[in-house]
Amino acid sequence: MVNQTSFRNPSDSLYNLPMDAVPTMQYLPYRGRLAPSPTGLLHLGHARTFWTAYQRALAQQGTLVLRNEDLDPQRSKDSYATAMIEDLRWLGIGWQEGPDVGGPFAPYEQSRRRDLYLQTWRKLRDGGFIYPCRCSRKDLAMSSVAPNDTDDEPLYPGKCRTRAAEASDYETPRGLNWRFRVPDGEMIAFDDLHQGKQRFVAGRDFGDFVIWRRDDVPAYQSAVVADDSAMQVTEVVRGVDLLKSTARQLLLIRALGLPVPSYFHCDLVRDEAGLRLAKRHDALSLRSLRERGCTPQEVLDMCSSG
Repeated sequence: MVNQTSFRNPSDSLYNLPMDAVPTMQYLPYRGRLAPSPTGLLHLGHARTFWTAYQRALAQQGTLVLRNEDLDPQRSKDSYATAMIEDLRWLGIGWQEGPDVGGPFAPYEQSRRRDLYLQTWRKLRDGGFIYPCRCSRKDLAMSSVAPNDTDDEPLYPGKCRTRAAEASDYETPRGLNWRFRVPDGEMIAFDDLHQGKQRFVAGRDFGDFVIWRRDDVPAYQSAVVADDSAMQVTEVVRGVDLLKSTARQLLLIRALGLPVPSYFHCDLVRDEAGLRLAKRHDALSLRSLRERGCTPQEVLDMCSSG
């Protein structure tokens, strides 16, 4: 169990606000999004998810946004960004806003949206929701708290929670990991439009999570929350492996006072061994399938049978 150390501040009352009291975006015009990362070639799993997002936007006569999630400076490559746009277009997917077509919420590359992420960090800092963490990877590896499952990070043991009072001393997040303090024991519940009712317990199913990395890069959880809100996304379509991330992001959304989008988590495409596909599966990348002469319809058929 996560360390129960806590502190009092004006934000504590927000932890007692039920998740269903947070406003939703369900009555706004439909806005979906595609959010690939240019850290490798897109594969069949991406094709299934992005085709689903495209079809759901079409059914609602809504807007689809392409966002290039190129936050990781070490792994993101321009060649992969170019390939993902080409491969998605080849598959038959279209979007109304994105890096290649522009739109009212540009830029559509996360690497160019740092100011928004800093604003988010400051709001969380000023609200008392985050704290600086000095734990090294070695510290975390030596922790007695084991990972929940093979696809998720270990529970953070709460060692640096006592540093919460230091948060106001920092003008920038640079040089430290910054963690969101989860409300231990609270059940985070939401209804997924495909997977049904979901329930996760903060502090048991996931612990205090990183929202800003020590290498001065905003973490996935906070960046997507900031971007989905700024781009007025009303429905998030992504893989079922991110269900637990949705629980984390709902806590961030509540802390930031943002409206909640709907969620649709697609089933994963798996390989012959039953393992989910990853970008290292080059043989099943859209680019490789194209080069082998597959048609878009054949690729979509593979997705539906995977």
